[in-house]
This record gives sequence, C-alpha cells and structure tokens, in this order.
Amino acid sequence: MTYRIMASRHSAFYSPLLYSIQLLKEEGHQASYSVLGAGQRSYVLLREGQVDIMQSAVSSNWNPRERGVEPLPVHFAQINQRDGFFLAGRQADDAFEWKHLEGRTLLADHGLQPLVMLKYAVRHNGANWDKIQVVDAGTPEQMEAAFRAGKGDYVHLQAPIVTGAVVASVGAAVPPVAFSSLCCTREYQKTPRYREFLKVYERAREWVRSAPAEEVAAAESSFFPGIPSESLTDAIRRYHSLGCWGGGLEIPRPLYEQALTVFQSARAIAWRHRYEEVVG
Repeated sequence: MTYRIMASRHSAFYSPLLYSIQLLKEEGHQASYSVLGAGQRSYVLLREGQVDIMQSAVSSNWNPRERGVEPLPVHFAQINQRDGFFLAGRQADDAFEWKHLEGRTLLADHGLQPLVMLKYAVRHNGANWDKIQVVDAGTPEQMEAAFRAGKGDYVHLQAPIVTGAVVASVGAAVPPVAFSSLCCTREYQKTPRYREFLKVYERAREWVRSAPAEEVAAAESSFFPGIPSESLTDAIRRYHSLGCWGGGLEIPRPLYEQALTVFQSARAIAWRHRYEEVVG
C-alpha cells in the first residue's frame, strides 16, 4: 500500500507519526513524508487527493467552517494532549515566573494555535500579555537565527531546542488540551489503507510513549539530520515527562472542549463548534 503523509510542522513533538512512517516502510508499504509549505492549505490538499493523511489540529477546522468551507477533513486520532512549545531564555532560570515576561521582548511563534495557546498560558499564569513586547520573527528557523543573533529576551519554540536555555513549558502551564491530531477525508476513512494505517499508528504511538527516550531518538534520527542526538533525546524526554502522548487513539471530548475554551478566550472563533462536526 502507498501512503502520502504530510505534517503541518516538523518536530519531535510528532514522534508517534514519524515512527509510524518508519513502521509502514519496514512492513513493505510505500510511505512519503512532507511538510506543509507556505500558502498551502491542508484541507485543499486532502480534498484534491494530493495527500492521504495530515498532521494538524482540531482547531484547523474552525475558521474555515466559519467561512463556509466544505468539505473539511475529519480528525480521527490524537497525537498530543499537551501544548508542545517551550520558552527559552538567554540563561537558565530555575525561579522563572510568567510575570518575568512583562517588560521583556518575546519572539513568539505566530501560527494561530501556538499564539492563542501562548496568550492563554500567559494570562492563566497571572501575567499581562499587553506588557510583553511580542515580536513576529518569522518561521521557527528564522526565530532561532534571530535569537542567536541577539534579538529578544525569550523565544517560543517546539523541541528540540538548540538555542538558549529552556525556562518554561507552555504545556505544563495550562490544562491538557486537544492540541494536535491526524485527519483525512471522510471518504478515505472507508478504505482498507486507512484501517491498516490506524493499526500501525496505534502500535507506533504506544511504543513511542513507553520506550526509553534514547531509543525513540535513535529510531527517528533520520528525520532530523544535523540535530545532535543528545538534543533529540532531550526533546523526547521533555515530551515524555509532559505526558504529551498519553491516552489512546481517540480525541477525548473534554480536551476538545478545552481547546474551544482557549480559542474563545482569545476571540479566535465565533462560536463553539460541535465535536461531531470535526471528530469522527
């Protein structure tokens, strides 16, 4: 069988999906992997049959639905139930508090969900978002380069973190949430390829969740050329300790509702979207 798999971002945060691709190949399937490019829309690629399975988030359906876009993907499996972003500073700070961000410059990821979650974390932990100088430095790679060049006091990135010193986890600072998931078309769900993928993904997710961080990092090292093994291992260890890959395949309704609450708090959606419209 052939699988065309795409991620909205490339990160160790999505290790269950990356290891699934590895397993598919080991079992004799053809599996391609790519990352969503600038200007591309996941629902368009899925609808037009250019991609079979996409790493995304339940929140990716909400704004298109409010614009009347149809059909939209169905989200069928959980990847992460915690936010996977971290704050890195210029130096280690064991006494970090979120109010330390006030009056400082923060290079923040301006993707819709990461930014909404960050705002929620700031306010949830007693800091004033309006007192932070928030900068859009571009892509994660551009953000890292800008921070290394001396711009900003803090930077907001997914692991592996290869610049600065991690001072806080956004995921640890807010409740569990339906953060990232897998989606496809409803037609694809009816195919043997979908059922086979789901079995492989379930095995991969369980192994990534329970295996030592060093083994997970070694198994997916080919996806991260140029990243030191110790940095990749550290990323896996951080996500293990956060419990990002806890739970089963299903996207729990309470975590979906928490994601809605976060987006409503930022006025990023017009109404609360029914679970059954997005998850299946």
